[in-house]
Amino acid sequence: MAPTRNEREAREARERLRIFTARQSVHETARRRRRLDNVIAISAGVVLIAVAATVQVLYGTVGPGAPKAKASASASASAQAGKNVGDIPAPTDATKTTFTGTLTLNQIALGVELDGTAAPQGVAVLADEAKTNYLVGKVCHRVVVSDTANLIQCGALDTTGKDVDGYSFGPIENAPKGGVYPAGTIALARKGGDAYSQGHQIFITTTSTTLPDDAAGGYTVVGTVTSGLDKLISGIMSKGTTAENGDGQPTVATKITAFTLKASAK
Repeated sequence: MAPTRNEREAREARERLRIFTARQSVHETARRRRRLDNVIAISAGVVLIAVAATVQVLYGTVGPGAPKAKASASASASAQAGKNVGDIPAPTDATKTTFTGTLTLNQIALGVELDGTAAPQGVAVLADEAKTNYLVGKVCHRVVVSDTANLIQCGALDTTGKDVDGYSFGPIENAPKGGVYPAGTIALARKGGDAYSQGHQIFITTTSTTLPDDAAGGYTVVGTVTSGLDKLISGIMSKGTTAENGDGQPTVATKITAFTLKASAK
């Protein structure tokens, strides 16, 4: 028997409802998928931001580069991998030579001894800076005060840690095994992961300090403080830093006021 008109209309209504429901289901599935994709994208963005922030913190704190290292160390942005940039003195200027002298921060005179046999390129640079008075007037822009690292970083153009563009050199020399730098160590600041980004900046440890190696290795140790370290600690380091995390500008504004060296052996 043929379906009545009412039965046909009811059947058509059910079919339209089925199609509508199916479309709604597809639409809802797509909406949920888009929402999930957005959540994943946002989460990935948060992770990337967190990673970038961590890298930035490490760049500023692990090495007086900043250091600064920024221990981890500031250096010329024009450094080229494996190449010296600028008028860098030859390492032969310091080979097999010991230099002694005085590095003065504010009014605190530090006796220093530099080992040209262990780090000829780095010592040649510092000997040239002493000869030309380059470092006089430069800023000690950073101190690190913590349970594992205590150091002051000097040689910047201003309190932001800026160094001279177009002047950078390598390689890393005389870096200690295990990343432990004894109290009184004088070393060269550089950028993280770049052995040829050493510039005009140095750092001095005031306690035994641990600075883990990065992709480039450790930090060039050029010499030691032979006297005056106690005055540096009491006059500057004990006053701390303006940064809450213990890594920032010294509370006592500090500059290099004098730097003299003389060759004592060759």
